[in-house]
Amino acid sequence: MFKGHPKGLLPAALANMGERFGFYTMMAILTLFLMSKFNISGTEAGTLYSIFYGAIYILALVGGIIADRLRNYKGTIIAGLLTMSAGYLFLATPALITSQYVALAALLVIAFGNGLFKGNLQAVVGQMYDNDQYRNKRDSGFQIFYMFINIGAMFAPFMATWVRNTFVKMQGFSYNAELPGLCHQYLDGKMAEEVVSGRFSEIATSVSGGVMPADLSSFAVSYLDAFNTGFHYAFLTAVGAMLISLAIFLSTKKSLPTPAGKSKPGSVSKEEIRQDAKEIKQRIYALFAVFGVVIFFWFSFHQNGLTLTMFAKDYTLLGGLFPSVEIFQSVNPILVVALTPIIILFFNFLSRKGIEPSTPKKIAIGMGIAALAFVVMAIGSLGLPLYKDVVAQGGLPDAMRVTPWLLFTVYFILTVAELFISPLGLSFVSKVAPAHMQGLMQGGWLTATAVGNFSLFLGAMMYESISISVTWTVFVVVCLISMIAMLAMVKWLERVAK
Repeated sequence: MFKGHPKGLLPAALANMGERFGFYTMMAILTLFLMSKFNISGTEAGTLYSIFYGAIYILALVGGIIADRLRNYKGTIIAGLLTMSAGYLFLATPALITSQYVALAALLVIAFGNGLFKGNLQAVVGQMYDNDQYRNKRDSGFQIFYMFINIGAMFAPFMATWVRNTFVKMQGFSYNAELPGLCHQYLDGKMAEEVVSGRFSEIATSVSGGVMPADLSSFAVSYLDAFNTGFHYAFLTAVGAMLISLAIFLSTKKSLPTPAGKSKPGSVSKEEIRQDAKEIKQRIYALFAVFGVVIFFWFSFHQNGLTLTMFAKDYTLLGGLFPSVEIFQSVNPILVVALTPIIILFFNFLSRKGIEPSTPKKIAIGMGIAALAFVVMAIGSLGLPLYKDVVAQGGLPDAMRVTPWLLFTVYFILTVAELFISPLGLSFVSKVAPAHMQGLMQGGWLTATAVGNFSLFLGAMMYESISISVTWTVFVVVCLISMIAMLAMVKWLERVAK
């Protein structure tokens, strides 16, 4: 798989695994943690989630500017790993996280560290393929990079869930995804009497080893404390992963390219000589056009950590291969690792036949595949009650819940879409970006992701306010509009990328 690729590709991917581990720890548990810890609605949690998720990517623009100015990508990457480690440690300490705003501060420390790290490591990978020996391997190189960094993401939800559930068990309870919301509802005096004596009492007995708690108020407080503290300790796993990544990067950084230092006043690099002002302007316009389109993909795709996670909690029958809500977050990275070699072989086959689509066309196709995923989700959600009705009755009975294979199918289709868009988008940016703006333009790609992420809370608002099926239909429309816009620009983008 690595034949014909630069030797620094694998070390770069391995160094990125820790970041993916921490990121998917966040994705798996953040929404559930915020709702349980601070007794807030999905919309409120979605707002905090959107701010964090957007900041993670928009700060990559800041990180790119810093690295481009200093011409010190490796030093900036190391600073990013250390900053993220500090942020995760902050979040893992229960005594420090006293309010949702303190939690947000910890999240923003993580986001800043990620901004220093993420785009700059991608820029370094792109610099490897500026060598004429490797130029024609750029797309497959980024696909391999993307596959390997997701190995860390595969294990994060399992580890986070195991840590949380183990701590809950140590306190004498067992895991139940619905119970934190029910506990808050009971303590706030908002639970109907029939729910208190019915579903709430039944679940409380079930998680307490079959013994009915003598005092439901004391039980509710104890269960919430166990559940939330378990979440805090789950964040410690991300700290360990960051330190492992730091060790890998420090031990292998010599295999990664080091760009030339700052030019003397009035001097111009070889790369810049090749790109006159008009060409540079066209390249920047093309990149910004692509950035504008992919905003809508990320707005839809990153619902996996918000509304799709809420759907797993509220409407999905858990058990078997999917015993907890968080496990669904491992489906995407597992599929990335499994499907990437197949996608690469498929594109290689098309290349040999002379019919391989260009990178912009692949991105447009990915948008259409994402729309298909939400079509499946919309059809699978037909007939489900409104979220407010589910809350009023203390949760949906198992008989009315949908199969977990619906979410699995949707994640499968979304992963295929992601493989057509994300690694190839990174490749496109590294190919088209002017030589002296590599870090900045990789930051621009991540900023486009940020804009989509800042809008994620709109999904939570729809989820809690309107029909579930209609909510998914909105994402179908958004993805289709993105596909059409991308197809309209394909010929122009192909010319600029030559």
